[in-house]
Amino acid sequence: MSDVELATTDDQIAIVTLNRPERRNALSNTVLGTLHRTFDEIAGDPAIRVVVVTGAGSAFCSGADMKAGPDGMSDTGGGPMGDLLPRLQGTVTRTFASQEHMASLFEKIHRLRQPVIAAVNGPAHGGGFALALACDVRVAAESARFNVAFIRVGLSGCDIGVSYLLPRLLGASRAFELMLTGRMVEAEEADRIGLVSRVVPDGQVVDAALETAELIRANSPFGVWMTKEVMWSNLEAGSLQAAIDLENRTQLLSSYTGDMREALAAFLEKRPPRFSGR
Repeated sequence: MSDVELATTDDQIAIVTLNRPERRNALSNTVLGTLHRTFDEIAGDPAIRVVVVTGAGSAFCSGADMKAGPDGMSDTGGGPMGDLLPRLQGTVTRTFASQEHMASLFEKIHRLRQPVIAAVNGPAHGGGFALALACDVRVAAESARFNVAFIRVGLSGCDIGVSYLLPRLLGASRAFELMLTGRMVEAEEADRIGLVSRVVPDGQVVDAALETAELIRANSPFGVWMTKEVMWSNLEAGSLQAAIDLENRTQLLSSYTGDMREALAAFLEKRPPRFSGR
């Protein structure tokens, strides 16, 4: 059994499952290398429309595998640092390269063309929390728990993208409190503060994520791609005018795929649209 399982549904939805339940799906360098390769495969497959990420067993992801450490690098291929890691010498150099190996994975997920939904089925701590934040949508089981673990182990709370993503999702004031305290956020609070879009009973979170994925997949491929790209880009826009300028150009570009004509035809003919993306 692989530490990372990739399955694809008949509806063009990929399900990525962290499969180390005995380690609560902790992220070793080997797992990170496999995840890099998995998301490279997804990025190169235009048939995949949406991605769901979850964990096997009772945890989503407990974060970095502290037992493995920076020397657990026997099979780390994948990602910009994967092939280099086993050859590096010196604790500082190897640890920093390992840090970049993890951080670059979350950036890759964040920038993926396809929307990514985290189906959080239990604890999402530290690096697991960062993994959930790198996704575009988060659905939580009642057992889900989140926290910024880095501050609790003598490190900065600012790590692997959390200080960038969390304030943009929750606002600066609430994000600062969570990052400075490292306290646990239960599923109910996560729903209330907007960290997750939905909380469902345990055992139903992947199905709930797939429901959201189906709603996304029903829209045009290029329209979904541009919505994700422009949405994140406009969080960095310097003004409303700059955001609208980007939107205007994207709408013009999107109108040339033919999907808008197909959507109008499907509406008039009272049938589901058959988007081609061309």
